[in-house]
Amino acid sequence: MKKLFLIAMTAALFASCGKKQETTNLYTPDPEGFDYVVDAFADMQIMRYRVTGIETLSLKQQELLYYLSEAALCGRDIIWDQNGKDHIQIRRVLEAVYTSDVDKTTDDFKAFEIYLKRAWVSNGIHHHYSGAKFVPEFSQPWFEEAFGALAPEVLPLKEGQSAAELLAMMNGYLFDPTVAPLHKNQAAGVDLLATSSSNYYQGVSQKEAEDFYNAMKDPQDPEPIMFGMNSKLVKGEDGALYEDTYKIGGLYSDAMEKIVYWLEKALTVTETPEQHAALEKMIEFYRSGDLKDFDEYAKLWVKDTESLIDYVCCYTESYGDPLGYKASWEALINFKSLEATERTKKISDNAQWFEDNSPIDKEFKKEECKGVTAKVIVAAMCGGDCYPTPPLGINLPNSNWIRAVHGSKSVTIDNISEGRAASTKGSGFTEEFTWGPEEVELLNKYKLMTDNLHTDLHECLGHGSGKLAPGVDPDALGAYGAVIEETRADLFGLYYVADQKMVDLGILPNMDAYKAQYYAYIQNGLMTQTTRIKLGDNIEQTHMRNRQLISKWVIEKGNGVVELKQRDGKYFVVVNDYEALRGLFGDLLREIQRIKSTGDFEAAKAMVETYAITIDPELHAQILERYEALNLYPYNGFVNPVYTASFDENGKFTGLSIDYTEGYAEQHLRYSRDYSFLK
Repeated sequence: MKKLFLIAMTAALFASCGKKQETTNLYTPDPEGFDYVVDAFADMQIMRYRVTGIETLSLKQQELLYYLSEAALCGRDIIWDQNGKDHIQIRRVLEAVYTSDVDKTTDDFKAFEIYLKRAWVSNGIHHHYSGAKFVPEFSQPWFEEAFGALAPEVLPLKEGQSAAELLAMMNGYLFDPTVAPLHKNQAAGVDLLATSSSNYYQGVSQKEAEDFYNAMKDPQDPEPIMFGMNSKLVKGEDGALYEDTYKIGGLYSDAMEKIVYWLEKALTVTETPEQHAALEKMIEFYRSGDLKDFDEYAKLWVKDTESLIDYVCCYTESYGDPLGYKASWEALINFKSLEATERTKKISDNAQWFEDNSPIDKEFKKEECKGVTAKVIVAAMCGGDCYPTPPLGINLPNSNWIRAVHGSKSVTIDNISEGRAASTKGSGFTEEFTWGPEEVELLNKYKLMTDNLHTDLHECLGHGSGKLAPGVDPDALGAYGAVIEETRADLFGLYYVADQKMVDLGILPNMDAYKAQYYAYIQNGLMTQTTRIKLGDNIEQTHMRNRQLISKWVIEKGNGVVELKQRDGKYFVVVNDYEALRGLFGDLLREIQRIKSTGDFEAAKAMVETYAITIDPELHAQILERYEALNLYPYNGFVNPVYTASFDENGKFTGLSIDYTEGYAEQHLRYSRDYSFLK
């Protein structure tokens, strides 16, 4: 039995009226007794996250959290469809086979179960990091037999589609390597849309899409909307292009109606006028699909800095689109960790100091950093593109002009960091890949602390730092823009994690602590992150590309500042001069900012193609062999907690309970049953 600290809701818990509330079943589990690991398969370990401090929420805040969490779950089908035009139907077929009376003792079924679990992780049939299509280890004859045994009423047939046609479609996706081989292609010299299977464009070439959106832009507009963010670009039968907009009454309407239903309930229990205004405008955006409404929502959202509960619940990041226009639907419902936020508050309060002292060219520095707010949050519910692999931090909004004029919000997600750290505790990973006892001691002492600080700096200030030169198109770097932006934010964090300012602010205990981050970052960028990649493959994922770009650049340019050394036939990272390494990070930050600020496409292309993509095959093979011997899993996913709301006979909310015991397959099957609204 798990050891839990049960904490009653006592007189400290009040509703908005100030009256004492009844006890509710909310608690924070003891980390020592908490069962973090839920499942493990292929290259993935599934974890639980503790919703630390949830018992401190008032009754009104609990109600708000519940409604927002329900909205977060209602968008699940949207990300599945965005990831591939037939992915919802594929998921339903796979789940129908999984829950049928097929013999579950065979090797084919066991391999099929792993395939389905991997698809659940990725919200589709492509790896969530590499983007490559999963290769089934069950046989096609077995699958055809299992499919044929399904009752006709459970087949998720589309209008006019026969069972034979559905089976042929499934066989193509599962067993034909030429069908949808890659989720998002980023290779140079090919049509990125024709070679990607993400579902943001229909019948449109890369050139047609770029010409379509370039024609819309006004270089003189000081407040440009993010063209194409919330739509699918489609070529009609007449050859003309048009946008199928995500909105109520448009594309994804059925799911968005459910999302709005819960958001409107949340609107009745908001904490502050600012939160109410922002949420009201987001609902308006869901109805209108007008990107000017989205910008108005974003401006209101960054002004809401006093609410404890916060949310992301909309079309947000463009990493899934090879051209960087289209945003995936994601949700992250959270509340502020008051104690830990003191760390990020110190950073955000000094935003102008960091900007003024940045090593970038003066012409690209912001004269005034406005509205930079940062906090440490506790994730309470993840949905869409944040589920089941949530990020460690977020900085929003993405619009450059809104950040410059109105500010931004930056968050570090404390309990997700904790869950990931638990996955390798005591595994021998650090000892296997670290040069010597001095470095091991550094990492054991300071790595988690400096990981969190680097995330704070990356999200809080890195993404919000610098400015574009006048007249530069924010999309000028095209497919290379996302990698350059993440490189820029990482370098900002790396440069400042080693600054005396961190000690002066009381964030780091001494000037040795930063060395743990420097060592771990290069070790990961050059070596250990490649455990996530199949031998012979290139790096496709944006953040992995940016980490290798930085690491390979400093190795090449550093003249021995950082080395890869061999001992007993094994490669290790050795940092010979930490202070000089900081100087290299500053030099690269200066160049990356120049590329970003001037829209230098050719320099961005050269930087990414030279340093970010290919992996040394000899080094890679060795790393994979050493990692396999540790019996670890390179990726972590998470299950959400289960919330149950209580209401009295008059429909008034009376309390919330939390349960951590739901299994991985149980959760996904329940979500498919209760939160699937698209056909």
